[in-house]
Amino acid sequence: MMDHNLPFATPPAALLEAALYVSDIDAAERFYGDILGLDPIVRVGNRHVFYRVGAGILLIFNPEETCKPPNNPELPVPPHGAQGPGHFCFAVEGLALDDWCARLEAAGVEIEADFHWPNGARSLYFRDPAGNSIEMAEPRLWEK
Repeated sequence: MMDHNLPFATPPAALLEAALYVSDIDAAERFYGDILGLDPIVRVGNRHVFYRVGAGILLIFNPEETCKPPNNPELPVPPHGAQGPGHFCFAVEGLALDDWCARLEAAGVEIEADFHWPNGARSLYFRDPAGNSIEMAEPRLWEK
């Protein structure tokens, strides 16, 4: 809930980017690029690889590199990073989830859960090579 004692600011309109952290950028690139088929934007050495996902961006960072202070004054992004597995959910329409089950299983990716939420929306859960929990869910999951 918004604190009304503070000056007004319009709430953010959308999620622009989200980040996951991995120690092996090569393995992440094979997983997100080759298996999931995401559209790559840029890779910078062992530091990061970015992917376009619809209107948003999935940032895959190596926390051992992103915890270092910036060395480019033109891009003064503060050091950041996370340890341990994170979570990311892709929006996937219902019928396509069956195709994803088949593709993931053919690629040797274990599906940890495949179920329907109380509102009927379906979710698949699996892990990337770094152990991050990846979900594919019908967008109606968050409908009231």
